[in-house]
Amino acid sequence: MQKQKAILAITVATMLGAMVSTFVAGCTSNDAPTPGSTTTDSTPDVEAMIEMPSEEPAEEMPAEAPAEVPAAEEKPAEPPTLEAPANEPAQEEKPAAAPAAEEKPAEEKPAAETPTAAPAAEKPADSTTENPKIVAGEWNQWGGNGLRNNTPVAKNVPMEWAPGKFDRKTGAWDKASSQNIKWVASLGSQTYGNTVVASGKVLLGTNNSNAYLKRYPSDIDLGVLVCFDEKDGKFLWQHSSEKLPTGRVHDWPMQGVCCSPLVEGNRLWFVTSRGEVRCLDTEGYYDGVDNGPVTREPARLFDLVKADDAAADKVGPAVAELDAGKLNADLRASLDKVGVALPEGVEVKVDAAAKAPLKKWTFTAKVGESEREFYVTLAGPRLSVFRITTPDDKDEADTIWTYDMMKSLGTSQHNMCSCSVTALGDILFVNTSNGVDESHLVVPAPDAPSFIAMDKNTGEVFWTDSSPKDLILHGQWSSPTVAMIDGVPQVIFGGGDGWLYSFRADKGKDGKPELLWKFDANPKTTILELGGRGTRNDIISTPVVYDNKVYFATGQDPEHGEGVGILYCLDPTKRGDISAELVQNREDPTKEVERKRIQAAVESEGDVVVPNPNTGVVWAYTEFDNNGDGEIDDFMEKFHRSISTPVIQDGLLFIPDFSGLFHCVDAKTGKCYWTYDMLAAAWGSSMIVNGHVFVGDEDGDIAVFEVKKEAHDPVAEINMVNSVYSTPIIANEVLYIANKDHIFAIQAEDAVGTGNEKTDSE
Repeated sequence: MQKQKAILAITVATMLGAMVSTFVAGCTSNDAPTPGSTTTDSTPDVEAMIEMPSEEPAEEMPAEAPAEVPAAEEKPAEPPTLEAPANEPAQEEKPAAAPAAEEKPAEEKPAAETPTAAPAAEKPADSTTENPKIVAGEWNQWGGNGLRNNTPVAKNVPMEWAPGKFDRKTGAWDKASSQNIKWVASLGSQTYGNTVVASGKVLLGTNNSNAYLKRYPSDIDLGVLVCFDEKDGKFLWQHSSEKLPTGRVHDWPMQGVCCSPLVEGNRLWFVTSRGEVRCLDTEGYYDGVDNGPVTREPARLFDLVKADDAAADKVGPAVAELDAGKLNADLRASLDKVGVALPEGVEVKVDAAAKAPLKKWTFTAKVGESEREFYVTLAGPRLSVFRITTPDDKDEADTIWTYDMMKSLGTSQHNMCSCSVTALGDILFVNTSNGVDESHLVVPAPDAPSFIAMDKNTGEVFWTDSSPKDLILHGQWSSPTVAMIDGVPQVIFGGGDGWLYSFRADKGKDGKPELLWKFDANPKTTILELGGRGTRNDIISTPVVYDNKVYFATGQDPEHGEGVGILYCLDPTKRGDISAELVQNREDPTKEVERKRIQAAVESEGDVVVPNPNTGVVWAYTEFDNNGDGEIDDFMEKFHRSISTPVIQDGLLFIPDFSGLFHCVDAKTGKCYWTYDMLAAAWGSSMIVNGHVFVGDEDGDIAVFEVKKEAHDPVAEINMVNSVYSTPIIANEVLYIANKDHIFAIQAEDAVGTGNEKTDSE
């Protein structure tokens, strides 16, 4: 099948994250001016402002530290040996050029209305002895709860629907051509974030190509977390993450926010594309309150850049008028363009406290019925105008607290930061995305944390861990899983070094966690090579806990294309190094062998590979002889690289790989029952509900299978008009599917027709 064509299309269009996104090298800054971060009401950092318009991140204000029945026993398959080149490690090469960013014109935006009220936040207990059960209702995080098994409960699941047609010029949705669609809402031009539905809100990450906010037109690239009303899809508010001044090495163009938030009551937590952990009010400003401790956030309205041609320059004349206490016509016209109509006679004051070379002016003016505060800064050639955010700004996000991991921990995310956070009680768990530099040869911040635990109420960091250190292969984009296993709370992280780590899920001691076990997901002779040619893989898949076992897959950045992968089942009750193999010194087996990044065991250096008597591998699936001919087909009978998360129910595991092969596997033994070729790359994961498993692909097809071990064709296959990079979910009897630029709320026919339907053009 035409897999290489599919991968090339991905590269040209831009992109991971499916949950993840494409992560390639290159730290060339964007040529065109793009905005930076918007946070607290503070003086902008002068150096950052000269590079690009970027406000200092919000001041961090952490307070003081405040089962299912298993199937009948079958003998697990023996962990297979993954074939790997026996030669010495190849020299790493410089990566290819980055793909061009895709843009999409803005579409008509629905007007915001009063959203469904959210329940008050409930403070969970600090500890629990049982794992949460999935019940019908909300879907408040990636995977529904910390176990990450995407198996929602619903009865009236639609099996037939049609997304409808869209006008190619205006983008307007033709409702008459649709079936079983409750509502549709526009997204950016690339959407990798998975949908969350809670507290009457629908939330997911995308980019800014739809331009819901007037102050950010569609040609300004942002990472966006967008919020819609669950009942009718009306746009409510968005959080906007401006691009980092360091460029694509840390903040790849057009990828948007690629993770999912965690929602509890009227609070949500997520990781921005800038590497910030943020806590937001799910109500935004609809509750009429600017909740803190972060308050009075400055919102960048626009920038003017000094022109080389004096006759065309708008900055000089504007500054002259500002110094004279006035706003000139150019500034007023720019304010009008973003919806700020100012009265005459506005008095501008020079802020004498601004430190040179920065200049700052302030003014207040009545806008509508409210008195509003503004300020203007000049940093280098850039003049920037800001408005202090208040509860009048219903379309803006209300930040409670923020924690900048790059600034506070010294992390250096590769291409982007993407982690769908989870929590146990009041403890929030985050993967920092620390990774390699633009050359892919060096980990610039080897001692920076890869994994952290925080107080979700305040943003205080309880503990950090930097186990992957300088052995990170590429990036770190897996999301943590948390579960009670044999009475022990475990938080499980996929490390950027290809190891899975489990820590006691508590507040740690002296800023450090207790390591319970670790597992090397790569056979020791696999080799890291750039461009996807090697056999040494990353962990981008999110681990799943089912029946006291841990399941996950190995893969690589989608930019690296196809290759061999492994699907694992581990016993998490083991302790210590539970890898399948160990590396020893040939001459002295008692001598400790230093871990290596390119290849764990190098024969010429005296390394030998031996079985690990303490292994936690229950089974490992790499291939199977489906037709019994004694030979392994290179495509249909192998498990390929995967960035997807497995789903498991009734002892059956389902997972797509990136080559587009959909696998049905016995969760207890690792036996593969059947595969199905979707004929397109799979970026997202599957969902099991009401006896059926749903999975999407890059061609935009949603295939629906029965949950059974007998091989069969899909019982339904419906195209969603555009590529599907995320994962279907169900909440409150409604199926949600996001393609790359729209989200669809799909409901069975007898439930549709409530009068809340909308079109994109409303």
